[in-house]
Amino acid sequence: MSAHHPPAAVSPKDATVAPKPPLRRFRQASWDEKLIFELGTPGERGVLVPAPDPGIPPVTVPPALRRARPPALPEMSQQQVLRHYLRLSQENLGADLNIDVGQGTCTMKYSPKINDQFVRDPRIAALHPLQDEDTVQGVLGIIHSLEQLLKEISGMDRVSLQPGAGSAAIYTNVAMIRAHFAARGELEQRDEIITTIFSHPSNAACAKTAGFKVITLYPDDDGYPDIDALKAAVGPRTAALLITNPEDTGIYNPRIEEFVRIVHEAGGLCAYDQANANGILGITRARDAGFDLCHFNLHKTFSTPHACGGPAAGACAVTEELAPYLPRPTVEFDGERYHLDDDRPESVGKMRPFYGVVPNLVRAYAWIMSLGAEGLRCAAETAVLNNNYLLHKVRQIPGVSVPYAQGRPRVEQVRYSWQQLHEDTGISSEDLGLRAADFGTHYWTSHHPYVVPEPMTLEPTESYTRADLDEYAAILAEIAREAYESPDTVRTAPHRSTIHRIRPQSLDDPATWAVSWRAYQRKVLGTADPR
Repeated sequence: MSAHHPPAAVSPKDATVAPKPPLRRFRQASWDEKLIFELGTPGERGVLVPAPDPGIPPVTVPPALRRARPPALPEMSQQQVLRHYLRLSQENLGADLNIDVGQGTCTMKYSPKINDQFVRDPRIAALHPLQDEDTVQGVLGIIHSLEQLLKEISGMDRVSLQPGAGSAAIYTNVAMIRAHFAARGELEQRDEIITTIFSHPSNAACAKTAGFKVITLYPDDDGYPDIDALKAAVGPRTAALLITNPEDTGIYNPRIEEFVRIVHEAGGLCAYDQANANGILGITRARDAGFDLCHFNLHKTFSTPHACGGPAAGACAVTEELAPYLPRPTVEFDGERYHLDDDRPESVGKMRPFYGVVPNLVRAYAWIMSLGAEGLRCAAETAVLNNNYLLHKVRQIPGVSVPYAQGRPRVEQVRYSWQQLHEDTGISSEDLGLRAADFGTHYWTSHHPYVVPEPMTLEPTESYTRADLDEYAAILAEIAREAYESPDTVRTAPHRSTIHRIRPQSLDDPATWAVSWRAYQRKVLGTADPR
């Protein structure tokens, strides 16, 4: 037995634990990870698939559909696959990992995980879109019930859940507008669509794609869509007004009913882009303001995951007059069973294969049912409260300003400007957003072109606590301080993130793009796979 030695005394200085800094210490993992197609060894397997039962007859594949050779898939063990994707997951930021209020207009709210359990249930996950209607009565019932809920929320008469995203829903609305005027023999005359510069750009893009001339209204001195400009633009060539309200500035247009009346008096239709509806649920409705059509982004307002840009889900809602033009098939209920109605001769056709993004429809239905009417309104009011609390905090940071509607609150988001900081330091809003990645968060500036100089768009939603918002505002204040006192720290950021500063020149040079494995082989690796 060894002699017992008492532990050495620890000095009071060494025993003192240094207090944590006021801002969270963060350093993101950065793996030099190869593409999965560069990994693996021929013959390696993650799963040994058992041979089929001898009693099962072989499936006959027509010769024209048979592969000449096996697909060039990576051959890897389970451990390699797990390691690869866990490393990639460590290089991400997102709503489940950080304070994700910097994606203004995207409504990055918490998506309850119980809703993911619902869609992973085999009764949803194992469904096949070609199943007989009698075997999918449950999911058709969910789709039909979600349509009824969105009818109540919007005030409209019919809903389609077929669009696969918000932009797809806007295009669907434009297609129905076109079909409406074609049926009336007015399409050749009505070839113009009016929108506003702070509506989502998808409105102008979808109108242009559908063959309309686009007229864009700019804000007046107070930041509201200019009503005199609308009066000058509207006329016998007007097919429709496509407008987001509140706009991406977070400013609600209090004259929206007058806008609708002016367009209706000229014979046009009015479509309400409700991608920014998170702050007005249960407070205002599209139909009550006189609109003929509207759309929702279920992955924003109704809490289904964004999944890095997809799969999303959109919903189109229309008046009875426009219902014949809805995408087909529609889900109908005769009091006893649900069925798909594909006999709709005036329909604009399919906007997506089968019935839309069913998992997200289930998630949105579960989210609405869990909150109820009072819960939806509470979510909207909390989102507005959070936004204006953060507005109060950010407004105190040197170098930032809040253009338009001076002294008035915003709805669910704010488009700020770092113009003063840029003039003082030369640091741009994009520089600031990249430096934010060193603190485990980030922000998005705004759509191009920058109408608001050096923009920053924040949307807190109802999901974040006061402590979250205080921390996010403190991060912005620290970065602004750095911009004034050590601008090179900001100008060369990020320093502690997995990402690097992207050279903008490459974004405009197709020769540098490699959007597929074959393109990467050819342009980066200098090899080419003939397959």
